Amino acid sequence: MKFGTQNQAFFPQDIQEKFEYIKQMGFDGFEIDGKLLVNNLAEVKRAIETTGLPVTTACGGYDGWIGDFIEERRLNGLQQIEKILEALAEVGGKGIVVPGAWGMFTYRLPPMTPPRSQDGDRKAVHDSLRFLDAVAARTGTTVFLEPLNRYQDHMINTLADARRYIEEGQYQHVQIIGDFYHMNIEEDELSKAFHDNRDLLGHVHIADNHRYQPGSGSIDFKRSFDQLRADGYDGYVVYEGRIRAEDPAAAYQESLNYLRTL
Repeated sequence: MKFGTQNQAFFPQDIQEKFEYIKQMGFDGFEIDGKLLVNNLAEVKRAIETTGLPVTTACGGYDGWIGDFIEERRLNGLQQIEKILEALAEVGGKGIVVPGAWGMFTYRLPPMTPPRSQDGDRKAVHDSLRFLDAVAARTGTTVFLEPLNRYQDHMINTLADARRYIEEGQYQHVQIIGDFYHMNIEEDELSKAFHDNRDLLGHVHIADNHRYQPGSGSIDFKRSFDQLRADGYDGYVVYEGRIRAEDPAAAYQESLNYLRTL
């Protein structure tokens, strides 16, 4: 299994030092913030060259969701994602992680009545994916469509939801990202969801059931890892979460060491 990480507060701020630190911890790759990549492309290229640590993917770094209620903000986000995908192509990154939206609306909290119909939701997301599918084709990258849990997004909550969008739009450069934390809330069984969508699964995020470092909670990672291996998954498993410990660096290292044993 190849493990990557997003940025953490205890990582060095200097880009070169950040890459060196991540590699020294034993990670196989770095999932970078899209804005950090675009605004520091030359420096990121140098860090990749000198450390040998690849940029796996990008996550975040844009200002409008692909399913945004505000059309101007949605279109602005698409332009920013396009620039991130172009930058990823220059550094050999696989693609960008995009949810339908985050924190925009949930049926689980008041007012519980969305400002847009479900047909409107689907149109907005499909319009965005159609545009990004073409960008990904041009840049040789991939859009990883991320289901979020019901409290963070109302449009795409399960791997099956993401699959439905991809199949409806017949997108050739959009795949599914499975996130252990969100899946633990939404899926009936994590391993089965991974298996059922193995043909479209292109990326994985990892955190424990409480969003803290893997191994500190209750998720059975070995069962899902065994399933991913059995299904031939060869992508990255990227840490996305917080750390609950007095010494976050030591806890992060301990978590990675633990996952390496599974």
